[in-house]
Parts: sequence; structure tokens; C-alpha cells
Amino acid sequence: MSKQLMIYKRAIPVSSDSHRDWAVKMGDNYKFASDVNSVPLLAAEFLTAAQDYAIVFAGDGDTVVPSVILGIRDNENSNVDDDGIWTGGYIPAFLRRYPFVFSRSEDEKDFVLCIDEEFDGFNQDGKGERLFDTDGERTTFLQSKLTFVSEYQNLFERTAAFCKRLQEHDLLEEAQAQFNLADGQTASLSGFFRINREKLKALPTDTLVQMVRSDELELCYAHLSSLGNLTSMAQKATTAVEENKTEVEAPEAGEA
Repeated sequence: MSKQLMIYKRAIPVSSDSHRDWAVKMGDNYKFASDVNSVPLLAAEFLTAAQDYAIVFAGDGDTVVPSVILGIRDNENSNVDDDGIWTGGYIPAFLRRYPFVFSRSEDEKDFVLCIDEEFDGFNQDGKGERLFDTDGERTTFLQSKLTFVSEYQNLFERTAAFCKRLQEHDLLEEAQAQFNLADGQTASLSGFFRINREKLKALPTDTLVQMVRSDELELCYAHLSSLGNLTSMAQKATTAVEENKTEVEAPEAGEA
């Protein structure tokens, strides 16, 4: 598998035949995510993530997924320092499940648990937690990771359904953000979508009622409110913190 999942370099299926003697040493180092400025976000994470980051929608128009902005420059994550320590707030589940991930089976009918073979903590030296016991059975550690990734996939499907409804109601519009940073540099973000607040408010009453009951309306406003975090992200991205010189041309919390 090529590096098509952003942080995964070579994800391979986990099996007792290939990995009976392998172990995984987990830690709190997020160096692997230092060069990604956004990652997918589950709908279930909106309320928590919106406290720290800007939530947008990314995709090709036919298929969009929520994403959380982690940096305002390409290949830059403002929440990971040079030592790989996470300096931001909430850590998205997309990153917490690493180095494990699901991939489709060859017949596209099932999901297969995979692991990034190039993860630094993946070893045959007995460091960390073994994947299989001496009988080739899954360890408690591997089972817990399988459960986490399975739950992630279920929530991802629900998130996809939420995004599909946004598209069906034509609520998404293209957006961009341009920044004049305090250190004299400029930065911009483009290629993402946001919810149009006026179109949201203009939905038929029965549709709004359904969205209230499904908590989807709450997700919409969490997204809109989170856009105000682009301002603090611009300030964090520059070393010269001069708030009176920082101008962010981005949607405010109360605008769309």
C-alpha cells in the first residue's frame, strides 16, 4: 500500500503467520504527523475538536469528509514540536489509531486490520506489546486495537452519511482563508468547503427538526463556530506574536 493515507507509509495486513513474533511499542510521539496540516475528523469528535481547531470539509465535491485544520501552511502541523510532542489540545482519533488502520479486502466485501510496517515502534525485539501469543492467538493488546479501529470505522460510516445529507441539501460551499502574519509572512488555505449558514437556516422546518433530533444541526453549528479558531492558529504559526499586526481574512465564528 502506497502512502495514500497521509501518515501511513506501508500498511500491511496483520496476521499470526507473519507477525507472531512481532511487538508494538506505543508512545506519545507524534513525529509521524508533523508534516500534515489537516486530518480527517469524525462527526463524534466535532464538539471536542471545535474547542481547539477549525473544522472544514474536504473532498472532490462528490465525496467530502470533515477535516480538522492543524496548520496553516502546507506540510506543517503547528501542534507537533521538533521532538514529536503534541503541543495542541485534542488529538484526533485518526492520529490516535496509528499505526493501525483498516483496508478493504481484495473482494471489497470485508475490512482487514493493517499496521504501518515502517512505524518506529514496530519490532521483533520484544519491546512493547506483542500482537500474538505463543499459540498464535490475538493478545489483549491487539484485540483492543482491533476494537478501536472497528469503532472508528463504524463512526466513519455515520460521518459519511452526515456529509451526504449536507450535500443533498446543497449546504456546502467552497471557501478559502488568507492570512497576513505578524512576522510579515503570508499564508493561505484553499480547497475546502464550509456550510453556508443562510442556506442552513432556510431549510424546511421538517428537515431542521430531523437534524435537531439526530444532533446533526448541533454538528453544523459546531463547525461554523470552530472557524473562528483560524485566528488563533495564525497567531500560533508565527514566532513574532504581535496581535495588533495580525490580520486574518477568514470566516468569523458568527459569519458564513
